[in-house]
Amino acid sequence: MWFPQYSDPVQPVYLMIADALEQDINSGRLRANERLPTLKDLAEVMKVTPGTIGRAYDEAAKRGLVIGEVGRGTFVRPAQVKASPPAIDKCAAEESAPIDLSIIKPNDAGIGEWLRESIIDLAQSDLSRVLDYTSDGGHAVHKQAGARWVQRSLPKAKWQQIVLTSGAQHGLLVAISSLSKTNDVILCEEHCYPGIISLAHSLDRRLMGVKIDEFGLLPEAFRAACIEHRPALLICVTTHQNPTNSVMPPQRREAIAQIAREYDVFIIDDDIYGFLESQPTDMPISAYAPERSIYLTSLSKSILPALRIGYLYAPPETLSRLSSMVRSSVWMPSPMMAQLASNLINNGMGDQLVKLQQQEAAARQQIVKEILGGYQIRTQPNSFHIWLELPAPWSCDEFANLARAHGVMVVSGSQFLAQRTTATSGVRIALMSPSRVELKFALTKLASLLASPEPRLFY
Repeated sequence: MWFPQYSDPVQPVYLMIADALEQDINSGRLRANERLPTLKDLAEVMKVTPGTIGRAYDEAAKRGLVIGEVGRGTFVRPAQVKASPPAIDKCAAEESAPIDLSIIKPNDAGIGEWLRESIIDLAQSDLSRVLDYTSDGGHAVHKQAGARWVQRSLPKAKWQQIVLTSGAQHGLLVAISSLSKTNDVILCEEHCYPGIISLAHSLDRRLMGVKIDEFGLLPEAFRAACIEHRPALLICVTTHQNPTNSVMPPQRREAIAQIAREYDVFIIDDDIYGFLESQPTDMPISAYAPERSIYLTSLSKSILPALRIGYLYAPPETLSRLSSMVRSSVWMPSPMMAQLASNLINNGMGDQLVKLQQQEAAARQQIVKEILGGYQIRTQPNSFHIWLELPAPWSCDEFANLARAHGVMVVSGSQFLAQRTTATSGVRIALMSPSRVELKFALTKLASLLASPEPRLFY
């Protein structure tokens, strides 16, 4: 089996593997059409994760060295079809193609190889479970895998209280529809994820924003809103809040849970970004009021956007309503997708991919610090995005529009306002989608716009 030869790492391991591949191909040690080891086999020999090998193979493919064939593996490219390297950097060459920093998603380096291997494993397994309709809430084995994923944050979670959804957004729809009715008031942070806003409006709920600070939702503001509006639900993101990146301390989580008890408010605990905490010490807010909380998470942010499987962990008395709403909205989450997700969780690959995402996010946060460190930014060490407070005279809409005109897509803070009466001066910048080179280029462009003395001169 081919094995890369290199000295002590002086750069990321995946790059050193790609460099070793290139050297061995050029020297003739590896010949055209020769099959490379699988991710699992090479990872086991090298004592690294399969994700690292996947990233190395992806990097080699970008250099035109190898090619992956579904169902067969990864092979050395014949010399005559080897792709020529670009003459100049892609970022500089494609000024007209915007760099998208508007969508929060995991970095996809290495994911392709993992996905090929996982689909092959799925095809070779017993498919009878994934080719038919499921019972309400999903197959027991898929719930059990979901419980293992939820137990990363709620160690005592029981699989019988898991409901499968087609991603986190669908989970929000299911929870809101099941636990509130038309014209009910729903509370959330005054700056919140736009998906919450669109769902509330489409379901004819009245959305009210609650004041926040650098640590998230303010308990006394929540109490005041409960007294004034008598809400049915609170939707709360306590860890890496989107867009402001706040992480709520334990004392505040407990206080909000207690207020929810006092005013009979149900909590939707949206923990979609909880996995980004490398050493989580804070319990989710639902742990402080389990009898009136639904814990929500999914794999779309932590692993892959296309892996549309989410998990609701809910009190027993709500399970029939939630399962009924899943059936009414999508009939059932895809059992094949649920099996793929379950395999990922059960074989430990999910945890490994999460660590890779944490490491990649930390590296990109360092890039942000180098380029935008002089500006007011809200972020966390492993966050997928930053919240940039704009200096005067910028407005958030003006900056987002001008950034797009200069080839960089960011999201204006106005898109995150639960109520338009709230003022905002920030923009959200997602970090994980482009390559690191593209990210540096885009952030440098943004920094140059921020440093301009008169923004309108750039129109």
